[in-house]
Amino acid sequence: MSLRVDKQNGICTIVLNRPEVYNSLNVAIVAAMKQEIESLYYDKETRTVIITGEGDKAFCAGADLKERRTMTPQQVEQFLDNLRETLVKIERLNKPVIAAVNGVALGGGTELALVCDLRVMARSAKMGLTETSLGIIPGGGGTQRLPRLVGKGIAKELIYTARHVGAEEALSIGLVNRIADDASLMDAAHELAAEIIKNAPLAIARAKTAIDAGMEVDLTTGLEIEQQAYQTLIPTKDRLEGLQAFKEKRKPVYKGE
Repeated sequence: MSLRVDKQNGICTIVLNRPEVYNSLNVAIVAAMKQEIESLYYDKETRTVIITGEGDKAFCAGADLKERRTMTPQQVEQFLDNLRETLVKIERLNKPVIAAVNGVALGGGTELALVCDLRVMARSAKMGLTETSLGIIPGGGGTQRLPRLVGKGIAKELIYTARHVGAEEALSIGLVNRIADDASLMDAAHELAAEIIKNAPLAIARAKTAIDAGMEVDLTTGLEIEQQAYQTLIPTKDRLEGLQAFKEKRKPVYKGE
């Protein structure tokens, strides 16, 4: 199987399972990811998603260039369309998605990490949009998402030079949220997921929508988006549970209702 999926305690862990080719993206794995993400949209038991790579060498080394060489130009275009659609589905999933970057994440691998809400990176891992060294540019949203995350100047430097970025630098420029020793990477990712899961899932989903949509508009429009998202939470059972738990000085039990 090109993907390995494990669901426990409200966390769905999706593992890219092609370690022999550094978990590179081929037609099959993109299709499998798309199907899994579509199913997770309706999965109320899953509260947070972690995406990582099999083994200790690679998160995802980008597109499978061996497969790419067998494709016609039309097939390449279709593959990229499917990849872009899948990445957007991950980005817009109604649950937080954490990338656990356990090894090299180059090209499409970095673009996969960029569509996740949060990124935890192993100290030995490397990230980078390396496409210009191959005579192309990032084709999975890298030229748009990277500058929104780290700023235009840094994004241009990284894309123009195609250089690899280590964990310490990635943390310092805001490319990742946390770094961890290699052996404890998944523990760190699960700890972050646990911090999220204790909060109300509907509120998390609306906060994600408000942040992502608001970043693309002016402040006035963004505030209107926030207000609309807030109003949808007023009639929810979770909001009332939060108030009651605060009154009773206990931990709330949220059900996503």
